[in-house]
Amino acid sequence: MRHLKPLVLAMALAGSASAGAAELPVELAQAMQQMQDRLARLEARNTELERQLAAPPAAALETRVKQLESANAKLEEAVANDRLSQDEPEIATRLKAVEFQALGMQKQARMVESLVGIAAGVSFTTVAQHADGGATATGDAEDQLSWRGDAQVSLPGGSLGNSEGSLFFHFRMGQGNGLASLNPMFSVPNATAFQIGATLPDDASPILAQAWYQLSVPLDEKPLDQSRQRLELNFGKIDPFLFFDQNAAADDETVRFMNLAFVHNPLLDAGGAAGVDAYGFTPGVRLAYFDDTQAPLGWGVSLGVFGSDTGSAFSDSLQQPFVILQAETAQRFFGGLAGNYRVYAWRNGRAMHHDGVTLEAQSGWGISADQRVGDGITLWGRYGHGAQGNPAFDQALTLGAEFSGNYWDRGADGVGLAVGWLAASDSHKTANPALSGAEQLAELYYRWRVNPQFELSPDYQFIRRAGADSSADDAHILGLRAQVTF
Repeated sequence: MRHLKPLVLAMALAGSASAGAAELPVELAQAMQQMQDRLARLEARNTELERQLAAPPAAALETRVKQLESANAKLEEAVANDRLSQDEPEIATRLKAVEFQALGMQKQARMVESLVGIAAGVSFTTVAQHADGGATATGDAEDQLSWRGDAQVSLPGGSLGNSEGSLFFHFRMGQGNGLASLNPMFSVPNATAFQIGATLPDDASPILAQAWYQLSVPLDEKPLDQSRQRLELNFGKIDPFLFFDQNAAADDETVRFMNLAFVHNPLLDAGGAAGVDAYGFTPGVRLAYFDDTQAPLGWGVSLGVFGSDTGSAFSDSLQQPFVILQAETAQRFFGGLAGNYRVYAWRNGRAMHHDGVTLEAQSGWGISADQRVGDGITLWGRYGHGAQGNPAFDQALTLGAEFSGNYWDRGADGVGLAVGWLAASDSHKTANPALSGAEQLAELYYRWRVNPQFELSPDYQFIRRAGADSSADDAHILGLRAQVTF
């Protein structure tokens, strides 16, 4: 093998030195004998490493092997071209370098093994918005700047047979509550805004937003990555919308629509029926079953039980929780283009009455759907209907589309357009006779990919009859979002 050549040459030199021992100093002959012994040990060690690398833990080890071979090639060249010198022992120096290379490869192997299965991501989002006088309670225009940082890491959580576990942690920090003096609205124009309390604008301390464990169990006696039927169990502090009411084109305020009414079902999120804490998280447990035996078609059903009201902040029990049941299916329409369809029902035993004071039971049902209809066009929609209780609005319909930049040779760019209709509940209108009908809103954004880590998104929102108040002026809100992701 290639790395044995320098050893043979070194042995030859050592033999030649032994044959002429009478002509060489005793110290040099001893040094050469020591090098011969060290080279023999290195040969044995390299053979052992070569055997261990027969099934490397990661592709990174192959690179390290190539580096070791390169070092051995340099050693071969040194033996062929350099003289043995008591003052400048080049071979001895290069031999030490190769030994350090071998030791480094061992450390790299252990490190790669320990990092397998770990995934992490960091994002930084800044939003600047301007609202005209028609949007504010004072009649004066308002400007607001906010930023938010998110750091997420997923760790291996052990295995049992073919079952695999994982741990997920999410940290969040930020400043700025978004536009603060708007007319009363059902919707929220800046869903990215995050701040530790309204009275602590200078505090950008991070919080542990999520910390949960997931166990995935294959049901067909196959490895998890090959299984077509599986169970998933999650428990911990969770964002329920990670697992319920998902949507491929309207689910992330940092890259798509910024108005909260377009990010999730308005009744659950903007309307508060989910009962999560002030930052959108809550303790709970989820159990789900998925069947992909007809892949790429598939279906699943999931049940979530989460803390509500004070229970969402770990300051009360989990009595009268927020419970949601969802059924979903993945289908192929329009010549095989992907679509996802979800229907769900929920009940919250401690939801907030529209008066903002009274707790009551509220329930309802909803639909979330997204469907590609072209290579770069995805249509989406949500509907929510309140069945019990007295929320501020009890019906919501949102529709939209996203267009890929492929159509104008900017494949990573995108354009999003959405419209919404949020109808005030009868009880809310009875308590506030000036209200009638529904709040109507629209949003348009362009997502410009500057580079793979940096995106800029100009955004425009129009809101009519804010809070279902027919006397409210039309609101126009301009925004610019900068998103950096690693």
